[in-house]
Amino acid sequence: MKKTEPMYIHIILTVVILVLVYVLAEVAYFIPKEKLDNENYWTQESHLRMNNIRQAEILWKNKFKKFTDNLDSLILFIKTDSTVLAKINGYDSLSMKPTNPFDTLTNGRLDFDSLFYSPKSHKFFILKVDTTVKTDSTFDHRGRFRGIDTTIIIGSKYYLASPDGYGTIGDLERDALINTASWE
Repeated sequence: MKKTEPMYIHIILTVVILVLVYVLAEVAYFIPKEKLDNENYWTQESHLRMNNIRQAEILWKNKFKKFTDNLDSLILFIKTDSTVLAKINGYDSLSMKPTNPFDTLTNGRLDFDSLFYSPKSHKFFILKVDTTVKTDSTFDHRGRFRGIDTTIIIGSKYYLASPDGYGTIGDLERDALINTASWE
């Protein structure tokens, strides 16, 4: 006659197998799904915030005829300027659609203070404007050289980037990429 193993060995092995199955499911499915969900949230939220900064830059340019690289001034402008507030709260008289150019964030609210930073790392968005120096020779009516005229133009183009690598808007070199997002 063979001696059978005691029942407690079967119970211990079953518990060990169940624990290993749980750990495998956690490592193979739940942790990657959570990381993927977080990454999707950070990407979507960064794009929404960057779109709102783009809309603020457009409104700034409409009022001041140039772009700005100062996030503090830009956000204060969209929070306090009467023309911006009228646009946010207004409606198109023909279509009766809202004229608000800003997107609500993933939490369903429009929080201008969150436009300073990226949602993942909480680092400030990178915002730059161009500086263009144009030089031109000037001549009098007889064709004699009078001097060199130098004009410095600041803010005709801007560049906005996520510090976490979730995209860019605009370009400091090419006019064709003004207000163009890398993910569109």
